Amino acid sequence: MKQARRFLFFALVCVTTQALAAQELKVGFVNTERIFREAGPAQKAQKKLEKEFAARDTELQKMGKQVRDLQAQAEKEAVTLSEADKRNKERDLANLNREFQRSQREFREDLNMRKNEELAVVQERANKVIKDIAESEKFDLIVQDAVFASNKIDITDKVLKALAADK
Repeated sequence: MKQARRFLFFALVCVTTQALAAQELKVGFVNTERIFREAGPAQKAQKKLEKEFAARDTELQKMGKQVRDLQAQAEKEAVTLSEADKRNKERDLANLNREFQRSQREFREDLNMRKNEELAVVQERANKVIKDIAESEKFDLIVQDAVFASNKIDITDKVLKALAADK
């Protein structure tokens, strides 16, 4: 009896597999990296971030120059300064350098957080467009990340065009 059930189960699996294989699946692939790089909304978000963080970036560059200038001055004056003055200059330089590194770290963290927020909006819009394409063109499956995808199933250009039209 167990063998008969196993045989029946095996036969059912074979028939189902053949039926699925007989149906043609329509599969698509979207290159997410290209979407984030080339899509109009992604480029707009990048420009928005650049504008938003430009002042802080300029301040960081000024602070970095100040650290380098102070370090060069300290090295130049090292021979003529007293030990107490040298220690004071080194302490000032160390404090400024710490402040500069802290500011850089905060800048990177804030920039990454805002970038993730903006890219999430782009991703959401792209997913809506992909879903619309999938429904209108009767796709069975669309994948966004793959180790390899043939050009014949790549629908990234369609998604980019749809995103450009969907303003």
